[in-house]
Amino acid sequence: MLSRPLERLVDDPRAPARWILLLVLAAGDLALLHRPQETGDWMLLLVAVPVCLAGGAVPAVSATVLAALLVAADTAGLSVTMTVKAMISIALFELALRAPRRQVLAGSALTGVLLVVHALLPSARDLAPTLYRLSVLAGVPLLFGALIRSYRENARQARAHAAAEERRRRLEAVAARAGERAAIARELHDLVAHHVSSMVLRVGVARHVLDRSEDPRVLEVLDDLHASGRTALEDLRRLVAVLRDPAGGGDGTAFVDPARLPEALRDTVDHNRRTGVPTEAAIDPALATLDAARGLTVLRLTQEGLANVARHAGPRATARLSVGLDGDTVRLEITDDGGPSPAAAPGHGLTGMSERVALLGGRLESGPAGDGWRLFAELPARSRKVSPT
Repeated sequence: MLSRPLERLVDDPRAPARWILLLVLAAGDLALLHRPQETGDWMLLLVAVPVCLAGGAVPAVSATVLAALLVAADTAGLSVTMTVKAMISIALFELALRAPRRQVLAGSALTGVLLVVHALLPSARDLAPTLYRLSVLAGVPLLFGALIRSYRENARQARAHAAAEERRRRLEAVAARAGERAAIARELHDLVAHHVSSMVLRVGVARHVLDRSEDPRVLEVLDDLHASGRTALEDLRRLVAVLRDPAGGGDGTAFVDPARLPEALRDTVDHNRRTGVPTEAAIDPALATLDAARGLTVLRLTQEGLANVARHAGPRATARLSVGLDGDTVRLEITDDGGPSPAAAPGHGLTGMSERVALLGGRLESGPAGDGWRLFAELPARSRKVSPT
């Protein structure tokens, strides 16, 4: 197998290194082995060298013209015939390496006829030895070029086969993942959806039973629990649909309509207030221009961050949410004044948020700040509306 530099030298007929090599070989031959004796020698070489250099682009023409120049040199009695023969060998190598099959046959035949004419000229001394030398001069480069051409074709076929095999493995992996997703969807539905539905149903029954309760706070809690359960069921059904049909929304962006993102964020804030945590919010209406992937990420960060405040900061804490667009950047910040809690150390929730943000090329910071805890995220913004071009 050819080394990479030599392979590039052979494959690219316009490579500067190839032309430099041919010119160095020609200069060495003319300076050391076959020095031109007359003006006719120089004139012939001025034609032959460019024709030889053009062999990479038009090898059949190059070989035929060089063979004709050899006959002309013999007829004129010039002394650079050996140099021209070497150029013919190079042109025949290029012919066997690069040209289509028909051109190889036609170019070889025309060159062979001209070489036979050269052998039959009166200047040739012995016909049989001359024909033998010319057959070696033409046959060896043709065989060598055909051999390298065969290696290159085999290498291309091997690469194509490897690429096809890689595509087949990828398709099998995709099919296997699709099967796994379908199995997960079935398990998720069987293990979770039934129990959540049962819980929502029982809460609904409890609401009717307690319709005449003297404490309206109990009904308020049950109403909120019932609404949360119904929302959980809707999200669960969407998740099962995504797992069963990745092509129909496998990235999860169908969970939120970007145009309703500010409203969804306000609903999340209201829900957090109903849990007993005073929450201040500054929500930028321009968030409705985000694409679905970023909108979903902002919503999930807000839900998880406020849930962590309610879970860890204590009943006397106040949460503050600020989320909006600043040029081409979405900035989200959630703080509380409930004091840093050991339970609020980074866990699966923060890990999941970090993965979401990193997937979109953003950054996430979290940790103690002042009298409480701070969560800060930056995401590159991208408008979901594409202007016409």
